[in-house]
Amino acid sequence: MQKVSFFNSIHVKLVLIYVLLIIIALQIIGLYFSKELEENLKMNFQDSIFQRIDLVQYSIREEMLKERDENSPSIGQSLSVIIREFATGDINEIRVIDDRNRVLATSDISNQSIVGQRGNHEIVNQSITAQTAIDKIVLDAETQKRVWILATPIFESVAPNGEILGTIYIESNIENVFDQVNDINRIFAVGTAISLVITIILGILIARTITGPISDMRKQAQAMSRGNFSRKVRVYGNDEIGQLAIAFNHLTNRLQEAQSTTEAERRKLASVLSNMTDGVIATDRKGKVILINDPALSFLKISRDATLNRPIASVLGLEKDYSFEDLINMKESINLDFSTSETRFILRANFSVIQKETGFVNGLITVLHDITEQEKIEMERREFVSNVSHELRTPLTTMRSYLEALADGAWRDENIAPAFLNVTQTETERMIRLVNDLLQLSKMDSREYDLNKEFVEFNKFFNRIIDRFEMSKSQNVEFKRYLPEESYFVEIDTDKLTQVIDNIISNALKYSPDGGNIRFGVTVQENLLKVMISDDGMGIPKENVGRIFDRFYRVDRARSRAMGGTGLGLAIAKEMIEAHGGSIWAESEEGVGTTVFFTLPYELEEAGEWD
Repeated sequence: MQKVSFFNSIHVKLVLIYVLLIIIALQIIGLYFSKELEENLKMNFQDSIFQRIDLVQYSIREEMLKERDENSPSIGQSLSVIIREFATGDINEIRVIDDRNRVLATSDISNQSIVGQRGNHEIVNQSITAQTAIDKIVLDAETQKRVWILATPIFESVAPNGEILGTIYIESNIENVFDQVNDINRIFAVGTAISLVITIILGILIARTITGPISDMRKQAQAMSRGNFSRKVRVYGNDEIGQLAIAFNHLTNRLQEAQSTTEAERRKLASVLSNMTDGVIATDRKGKVILINDPALSFLKISRDATLNRPIASVLGLEKDYSFEDLINMKESINLDFSTSETRFILRANFSVIQKETGFVNGLITVLHDITEQEKIEMERREFVSNVSHELRTPLTTMRSYLEALADGAWRDENIAPAFLNVTQTETERMIRLVNDLLQLSKMDSREYDLNKEFVEFNKFFNRIIDRFEMSKSQNVEFKRYLPEESYFVEIDTDKLTQVIDNIISNALKYSPDGGNIRFGVTVQENLLKVMISDDGMGIPKENVGRIFDRFYRVDRARSRAMGGTGLGLAIAKEMIEAHGGSIWAESEEGVGTTVFFTLPYELEEAGEWD
């Protein structure tokens, strides 16, 4: 997870917000305090001036209304004495101006030259015209300090509607008031700065109580994202954050349990998918492969990387015939034929749709099952039924024809009747042999037989069978024997193995021409005896050699049937040899001859004679 930068940290944001709120609050308080303080100090200053003016105004009015003789001091002198007494440190100058705007007296000793002269003060004119006090604050041009100028009229009587005698003009030093405000503001600013420092420290400590648990939960979330559920969030209290920490720990436990369950299910699913013999392919909602197990890869002969994210129809080779929507709506299975000229390979594909409760298609599951053997067995079953039907139909048809002829009166003909009865008897015996062979094969297939094994010396056993055929043969065929001088003992069921060898020799005699040879040989290969019976017959085409042990298979059906064969002899021989722990096969060259081989386990001495 990306590391949080310093300025993006919630801790810094909380402290900044807290400090900004304090600064804004202090600024608002400071502005209000400073403004009210300034107004209050100005008002106090002005009230003190007005109070003194009220006292001096009475004395000035009395002097201006007083009658004077020659010995009395002038009005200017009298007024100068009065206003000098009131010109304290905060009053720069007091002037008394009559109603004709002539300066009668001034408290400024250095400015006595203006006494007796007419003034041109706008504020004085406004005060006389308005008959009220007029004031304003101006900036002194020399000292660059603020000065409060006040002009208040002097009435003849105490009532304000009396005749105006003149005006009192005052210049007072109000800069001291603003200096006091600045000093107080400076003290307030220092206090604000100190309070901000303390507030920031407290804000950091308070923010940690909030951001600490949040940071702890963030670390826990990062650990959970990496699969670590052992870490727990510390609970600092029982407030909302503490309740959140408790809920977070509970969530961690639930997620750990859910992950354990999911992981167990995933392992089970992986084990099932990897160990099942059927192939499984899963797709997403767009039909692209997202999961495929090893049997499916083996069936399709494709790598996992070449399969993932490919359309399922393309992977199965169905893109020309089916779309993904067709496969979703597929109700029946599809056979996929991957057979080649050398091998036969057929798969059956079954499709199952993954749907949500709302019916939304979330994907498709395809199960592949190898039905090659099943199809082979089914084909062999059909072929077997067809062959049995064909083998039985021919003699039955022949018998029906002859029996119908006999029923029509042929039985009265002494020349024809015996021949017809002989053919019927021959076909009946042929059907009996066929049924007996089928019953024997059925027992061998169902393992409903027992082998009565005994140890015999194979050369003697083999020679005895060869001698029997050599004495009873009717055609001009020479038997040649290539048997070892050593004695080899085999544990066999003599009756069943005699039937096998009889069948092979009978076939060799059937297909050997006059003057031909039938060769018999025995060799040793490791712990097996390899038995050979070879003839000089017409041979078998190379492509048919491997099928002569199949049931009802004949290279030349017409000739084999004419010779009385059922097509089951070699099939029975194969079953019996394999029941003895050996194997049987044939080698042939067309026009040259055929050789049948089979093997049997052997012992050098008879078991009962070992020391």
